[in-house]
Amino acid sequence: MEEVKQYLNDAEESMEMATMALEEKLGRIRAGRANVHILDGIKVDSYGAMMPLSNVANLSTPDARSIVIKPWDKNMLKVIEKAIIDSPIGIMPENNGEQLRLGIPVLTEERRKELVKQCSKEAEQSKVSIRNARRDAIELLKKSIKNSAVPEDVEKDAEADCQKLHDKYIKKVDEMLEEKNKEIMTV
Repeated sequence: MEEVKQYLNDAEESMEMATMALEEKLGRIRAGRANVHILDGIKVDSYGAMMPLSNVANLSTPDARSIVIKPWDKNMLKVIEKAIIDSPIGIMPENNGEQLRLGIPVLTEERRKELVKQCSKEAEQSKVSIRNARRDAIELLKKSIKNSAVPEDVEKDAEADCQKLHDKYIKKVDEMLEEKNKEIMTV
């Protein structure tokens, strides 16, 4: 019986990790509003070590259309500016000598549709991970029957519980996708 609980716990943990990864990926997708998470992937050379941008500067969103980056060390301003220009976010920073300002452009309808497709792709990858976790758990449960470790009725109940976990996480992914798509399509 402990074995069955362990299989279900492992499956749930894998499903939870898939949704957390999706949440992080969706947070990095620019939706037309200022969001400091679009800068998460940018690394800056800080005194010989590559550091995340958030470790060398204060990031803030004073309004819905701009991000302000205020480095803790003024000498880092040029390095941060170059890292942003070289990054794939596609926004040119404005440097006033003390801080950088990123003006978030309004998205075109075509770009919004591309972003929705990108989000859908990410969500589908998460769903595949969730389905794989379910499949792996069910395979382990079936093997435990063959090894006579678990009675068949317990295995069937555990399969049903695993399906419920699967449905719960798939629904969570769908809700996250719907929320992100609404955010993207809102002008």
